[in-house]
Amino acid sequence: MAPMKCIRTRLAIAVAIALSGCAVAPAPIARTPNVVATPQQGELAVSVAAAPNVGAVTPVYVSIANGTDAPRSVVPSQVFALNDAGERVAPIPPGEAARQAGGAQELEGAVKSAVVSGIGGAAVGAAAGAVAGAAGRAGNWGFGTPSAGALIGTAFGGGWGVWSGAEKGQSRADQQANEQIQAVSLKPEEVRKDFTVSGYVFFPKGQYNQVEMLLVDRETGDTEVVREPWH
Repeated sequence: MAPMKCIRTRLAIAVAIALSGCAVAPAPIARTPNVVATPQQGELAVSVAAAPNVGAVTPVYVSIANGTDAPRSVVPSQVFALNDAGERVAPIPPGEAARQAGGAQELEGAVKSAVVSGIGGAAVGAAAGAVAGAAGRAGNWGFGTPSAGALIGTAFGGGWGVWSGAEKGQSRADQQANEQIQAVSLKPEEVRKDFTVSGYVFFPKGQYNQVEMLLVDRETGDTEVVREPWH
């Protein structure tokens, strides 16, 4: 291979590797709040804030601050949304919420990742095609000339790179969406005195006016019902 062609091939491979590393999808929940409920002496403080819909899912940020001496247990499956008819709507588990959120920002992220990955795949295919074309000429594989073999390899590698890049982009976006939703979701845990616990609970997209949660008093075992307006 001529020195110039060798340099071009190496450059194409380097660009492809760099682009492949940039295939990052935006998070399904664009912004997560940092403001949480503050423990008040002798009181149990709860705050609720609904985020914009993501696909078919409505994320709701819940924060519980315990200013009492009795620890409370938080159970995410016992946090409900109340509609105008007073019916309780159960939350969606985080894994399922990640799947149902696939129609909004995650989809946008998948497309962006696919485009970047596709460019990377095309560059790798073009470089490999150029090498194969040159080798084909040397081995009399019927490409006719090294440039013809390079063109065939470029076209095949570029087309395959776009399709494989799209598949990888969607997979990457799905993984990122699931990881973020799992990370920010409300976890089952105990809220001790002066502690605050926060996280997202996910509901089917709909019209709601309140959030109801059942907290367990760890000392007595009694269940405490707390209701907060939907904001």
